[in-house]
Amino acid sequence: MTNTLFDGLAAAGRKTPERRFALLPDGRHFTYQDVEDVSGRFANVLTGLGLQPGDRVAVQVEKSIEALILYLGTVRAGGVFLPLNTAYTPAEIEYFLTDARPRIFVCDPKKRDALEPVAQKAGAVIETLGVWHSPDESAGSLSDKTLAAETGFETVARTPEDLAAILYTSGTTGRSKGAMLSHANLLSNAEVLRDTWGFTAQDELLHCLPIFHTHGLFVASNTAMIAGAGLIFLPKFDPDAVFHYLPQATSMMGVPTFYTRLLADERLNRDSTAHMRLFTSGSAPLLAETHRAFEARTGQRILERYGMTETNMNTSNPYEGERRAGTVGFPLKGTEIRITDPETGATLPQGEIGVIEVKGPNVFSGYWQMPEKTRAEFREDGFFITGDLGFVDTDGYVTIVGRGKDLVITGGYNVYPKEVELVIDELDGVVESAVIGVPHPDFGEGVVGVVVAQRKMTEDEVVAALRDKLARFKQPKRVVFVDELPRNTMGKVQKNVLRDKYADLLSS
Repeated sequence: MTNTLFDGLAAAGRKTPERRFALLPDGRHFTYQDVEDVSGRFANVLTGLGLQPGDRVAVQVEKSIEALILYLGTVRAGGVFLPLNTAYTPAEIEYFLTDARPRIFVCDPKKRDALEPVAQKAGAVIETLGVWHSPDESAGSLSDKTLAAETGFETVARTPEDLAAILYTSGTTGRSKGAMLSHANLLSNAEVLRDTWGFTAQDELLHCLPIFHTHGLFVASNTAMIAGAGLIFLPKFDPDAVFHYLPQATSMMGVPTFYTRLLADERLNRDSTAHMRLFTSGSAPLLAETHRAFEARTGQRILERYGMTETNMNTSNPYEGERRAGTVGFPLKGTEIRITDPETGATLPQGEIGVIEVKGPNVFSGYWQMPEKTRAEFREDGFFITGDLGFVDTDGYVTIVGRGKDLVITGGYNVYPKEVELVIDELDGVVESAVIGVPHPDFGEGVVGVVVAQRKMTEDEVVAALRDKLARFKQPKRVVFVDELPRNTMGKVQKNVLRDKYADLLSS
């Protein structure tokens, strides 16, 4: 019996163990044999710490090749990987740990003192993993244990239906939901993306994305690995680093912010990108103007696709064929999409706007410890209700026109207004608040707080009060004060009115 995800991802690399898997800016490189060996070390350490099949391993660490192989080692040991945004505060981490009850929590060495009480409260063993700098310097307690461990490990058998990961996605009630992703969910999507985007062992993927998010962890890393391709593994997006390593790459995955920043750099031209096979964009809508500007400068048409935490990737513009600006292409092989009436659930005719529903092997099994929420989000015939609004045109291209539940996507990260509103409303002097997203020149959307106060308050006062309570990307970029919030006849706040009123607030 095999471990569905690990063995599936590792198959290509096992045929060419000497092939470089990752090139690092510190000069190191990892082969596919190193992936096998180091994941075995991690698996040995995790099981030595008490990890049993099905146990969760929660991880909040800076991006590193060791952190990526920790994910593989967790899966190999039969565990469930739970990545957490590095921007989350200890107060936010406490919720995730008490909800998921991981056996092991791995954090940055610099944050151990603040997070150890949180881990203890949740009953988790705490270990640390930092970024490697030199052989003479410890990269954390887990790193030290791994260096001393054996490379050989008998991979734990896991079935396609077993859980491989839990990724938390915020909810409109303010309570984050843990999307449960199986071995089959992740492996099937990697296989489809490899084939759809033409990835082979000859590819070198420029990887600038974070790995606590589905885009960088699963879409980028899994797709490259299942193809036996290489990664140019950068700690973050930095234009200087991108242009330095671009000549060695064949493809790059990014969010719209990456492309707007590249367009602002005079080094972006036809010569610097002529050798590239593919640029893809996701996690947030790519403006049609950005799409056209990038093509005008480089001759390359960015391939935009559509996915979400709960489903991995659902659609993609064609690798060969017309990539239409403003659309997210066609459903991926094996994935069904339909557009339904938000009120009745009835399937709508082609061209009409409605809620996007998805069904396929990529779709998650439900929300962790939320059976009622899971039932509410699935139709009886197995379709998942995404909450996104869109339509399918006469040629079959899917277009996203909006998002239900007032989701804000800023710099590729999801911000659910209710979570921010709950924190603002707790502040002394605040009567109520409404949080919206408005256009931002760099991040796509920026968070804005609209506040009704019962006393004289300042924007700086509110911003300062939120600094230690919310991850930075959730914090409002501006706060405005109003006498009352606009409401409809049913008393619901009309956020569309607020978005229209403050549409230009962050444009300068």
